[in-house]
Amino acid sequence: MNNTSAADSRGTISQHGNVMRIDNALVEEVYTNSRTSGYILISYAVRGKNDMIRIELLRLNVGRDTVIINQFGEHFCPCSVRKGMRINAEFSSAMTRSIPPQANAFRIIVRQREERVSVTTDRVVRVDVKNGFLYTGNPNSLSRQIRFVITNTTVILDQKERLINLCEIRPRQLVRVEHANFQTASIPPQTTAFRVQLL
Repeated sequence: MNNTSAADSRGTISQHGNVMRIDNALVEEVYTNSRTSGYILISYAVRGKNDMIRIELLRLNVGRDTVIINQFGEHFCPCSVRKGMRINAEFSSAMTRSIPPQANAFRIIVRQREERVSVTTDRVVRVDVKNGFLYTGNPNSLSRQIRFVITNTTVILDQKERLINLCEIRPRQLVRVEHANFQTASIPPQTTAFRVQLL
């Protein structure tokens, strides 16, 4: 097994057999020609001679077999990947000699940028305690709802800002949800909740 590595704030690259891995790469460009295929152009740092750091570009080809998830393991549409996001990627060590080189991506993990938070205030449609989901929006239209993923780190508060459990929230209650600034392309769209408060 061959192991090589180099690092800075632009990413860490390593190789394990025929699989290469880059952590914390910066997304420079995204192109999708369907929901399942296209490419993601990333940049990462490589330490060269005399400890000089150089920035390399790599085009990751995305296809039907590429697994794209967020850091919580939830499916993530390639069309939702944006320039400026950070990703971890596993890809084939067989790269083209083009500029930039290209490789087929096996798995891409979109890293959460928690400093970018969106806020939604709406009525609760449904609470799925078993699976950890909170639905808000129009109860008569799935496309006008949002499914929030409630994780072990999601803070849930009542009107007096006391901690409560998800099972204590009821349909038709008004909630303010602080959540990730991205959504999946599913119906209803899905995103991760950081903080939920009853109003």
